[in-house]
Amino acid sequence: MILFTERISSRLTYFAEFLSGECLDQGLVITSDKEQYLSSSEPRINYSPHKLADKEIHIIPEGLLFEKHIQSRAIVCQDWQGMPAFFFTGGDIPFDLFSAAFYLLSRYEEYLPYEKDEYGRFGHKNAIAFKNGFLHRPLINEWLMAFKEKVLQLFPYYTCRQKAFDLLPTYDIDIAYSYKGKGWARNGAALLGSLLKGDIKSFKKRRAVLKGKVSDPYDSYDWLDELHLTTEYPAIYFFHVGQRRGMYDKNIHPEQPVLQQLIKRTAAHFPVGIHPSWRSGDEEPLLEKEIQRLSGIAGNPVTTSRFHYIRFHLPHDYRRLIALGVRHDHSMGYGSINGFRASVASPFYWYDLEKEERTSLLVYPFCFMEANSYFEQKQNAEQAFEEMMGYAKRVRDVKGMMITIWHNHFLGESAFKGEWRAIYAQFLRHQHSL
Repeated sequence: MILFTERISSRLTYFAEFLSGECLDQGLVITSDKEQYLSSSEPRINYSPHKLADKEIHIIPEGLLFEKHIQSRAIVCQDWQGMPAFFFTGGDIPFDLFSAAFYLLSRYEEYLPYEKDEYGRFGHKNAIAFKNGFLHRPLINEWLMAFKEKVLQLFPYYTCRQKAFDLLPTYDIDIAYSYKGKGWARNGAALLGSLLKGDIKSFKKRRAVLKGKVSDPYDSYDWLDELHLTTEYPAIYFFHVGQRRGMYDKNIHPEQPVLQQLIKRTAAHFPVGIHPSWRSGDEEPLLEKEIQRLSGIAGNPVTTSRFHYIRFHLPHDYRRLIALGVRHDHSMGYGSINGFRASVASPFYWYDLEKEERTSLLVYPFCFMEANSYFEQKQNAEQAFEEMMGYAKRVRDVKGMMITIWHNHFLGESAFKGEWRAIYAQFLRHQHSL
């Protein structure tokens, strides 16, 4: 396929690469040579103000992809084939699909002034996806499905890229164990506190766990291993290995043998990523130390990350990851609501808007986190199950990748009466059966 543009820019080249990877089995040539374009026998996309040929897909540029600055833009959504769209310009596709998708992928709005949420993050209420009611949709994938239909209608001999639905479960290990690995001082104080409160049940439970007679309430690791063995889904585990406790950093100390054994055991079967401590966001040298610490324990280089509490700011924190050798990030979602932060259900390379360059950091967007369902959206287990199923259907319909986040303590045998554990197993087994 050949794409004509009056001007080749870094932003356009970036999106053309994404488009090619998602849709075009035979690649895409970009040219500003009109004669080359018109003489080509390949299917044509004309990305310019004026129509050039009878048989082409004409998309009229809005202008965003040819700029080299960041400025506030008025976003007005209208309907296109049952989907919200913006940057309407006319043409065979009546809006600038390339600029609209780039705006969402690049997280353009996160470079503009915005009101931070209670954790200092880009709040989801600032997002045009939330304001215009499409946060729950992988809108870019939907647009590209319609774009492929347009290509095949005009060029039926062309072979578009065929993708398949994929599901990637991931786990954040913020607090590896409820009782184990917390040391005799902390456990002793807790035991004494239970006695003073008359809470004999908690006293007996903690003592039985420490004596190895029963499992720790947060220990769901054997169960998860079995679940992944039967459903055959891969998984990624993100470990918090910060050394100092705080309001948001509550994992057991990384020098505790039980945590080190857990990390080693997990890394022997699954990819392991860093879950940077909250403190590392304030004391930046800690991030490198935590990556090195996890790498040393796991025995493998750590090149995958997801920020704790989904607390990160663009472009600064993504640049930090790249500088430390991280190549895959799983933070692209909200820690306050489920949905598609970048309006896409496909991995994509991060584009640094300030430097105007495509980077080496591959971003994996998640759409569902059980903590959002429970704490933020106030759902029960049954409602969370229906929400997961709804996202799975949307992503399956566009043949995208659905990424979920769960925490080990939600999946413990005694946690929440086992209801959340049950619906998660039901979800994975159902998806595996399709």
